[in-house]
Amino acid sequence: MKHIKLIICLLVFNVALGQKSLDQLVNEVDPKVIELRRDFHQFPELSNREFKTSQKIASYLEGLGIKVITNVAHTGVIGILEGDGEGPVVALRADMDALPVTERVDLPFASKEISEYNGVSSGVMHACGHDTHVAMLLGAAEILSKMKADLKGTVKFIFQPAEEGVPPGEEGGAKLMVEVGALKNPDVDVIFGIHIDAFIEVGKIGYKPGGIMAEAQRFEIEVQGKQSHGASPWSGVDPIVISAQIINGLQTIISRDTELTKEAAVITVGMIQGGLRYNIIPENVKMIGTIRTLDEEMKLKINSLMEKRVKSISQAFGGDATIEFSTTAPLTYNHLELTSYAVPVLNENIGDENVMIIDAITGAEDFSYFQKEVPGFYFFVGGRNPNVEIDKIADHHTPDFYIDEAGMKTGVRSFVSLTLDYLNNAE
Repeated sequence: MKHIKLIICLLVFNVALGQKSLDQLVNEVDPKVIELRRDFHQFPELSNREFKTSQKIASYLEGLGIKVITNVAHTGVIGILEGDGEGPVVALRADMDALPVTERVDLPFASKEISEYNGVSSGVMHACGHDTHVAMLLGAAEILSKMKADLKGTVKFIFQPAEEGVPPGEEGGAKLMVEVGALKNPDVDVIFGIHIDAFIEVGKIGYKPGGIMAEAQRFEIEVQGKQSHGASPWSGVDPIVISAQIINGLQTIISRDTELTKEAAVITVGMIQGGLRYNIIPENVKMIGTIRTLDEEMKLKINSLMEKRVKSISQAFGGDATIEFSTTAPLTYNHLELTSYAVPVLNENIGDENVMIIDAITGAEDFSYFQKEVPGFYFFVGGRNPNVEIDKIADHHTPDFYIDEAGMKTGVRSFVSLTLDYLNNAE
């Protein structure tokens, strides 16, 4: 019955748009989507600094006749498309920030941007595909804007800054967007989000009911020692040596104390700061890293073991240490009922053979803050050329990250079909 409703819905829109099918509409907008993506890719901006990006988005939405709200959670943009009929409110979300990565991909639109991150000069690159997310959502907005007269409800286009994390001392991202009312006025009923995936083949979609992406925690360790001459370490307490032992001790929490057959978990130290000169043992060392978990009890156990191990190891070597935790993104959890609703729509529009269940991953997404407020469904869209072998693919967040633009059609089509179906068929 659901499939019949969807087919009827699409037929109605075909008539309203002069017999154009959804395929035709997606194909027509695709050159614009590619052009937009290349522009965003060539001129990326870091978290909470997406000033030109947000201006371009706002201008494009205004050109479609969509109501625009800017400066949401700093640089965020919200577009509101009110259908002529009454109905629910569907939100579609794209993140728009780039990363402090220097691009190595040989593209005519490769990024040459340079910025400063944590006091260090760095290249800036869309090394996680957020440029494609913005372009796909703008493509969907263009198609849906042409259907305004036949929409039963409202579409909210949410362009979110700072998904990759805010600069030290600042607020931002999905958490701040929720706090400032991005899901209110009009109140959102459901939200859909997508992420391009360099390892999934173009034309395919990956999803998982329930937990699909890990909770991310940031931890900061301060190791206190006693400064001394590098030639006489016995007269001091070396915090660098202690830090090395702590790092090893943290990894045994994962390899020996965590039930990995239950869920995956990760502890990574990503930054170490200590010392100013080659022949001076410093007074202290700072370590910053991330924890990824998919289970609340496992997270609490890992946090407890980390506190005990950091303290005991540092004291065993004559020093001391403290550790602090903060959550950067909760568990990305696909609402079970909404997932059951959405998957048949994707099957109908993308093809059963192209919609697949995937394992949960230890990457994190602050889309989870939206999901804590309203039912949400988050899924992955393929960006790998099928002629490229998996072991030749560069990972996300690396200088060689590359996306086949042919995959963006699937994202645009998914956004549009999910929105049309929910607005016109949700009960």
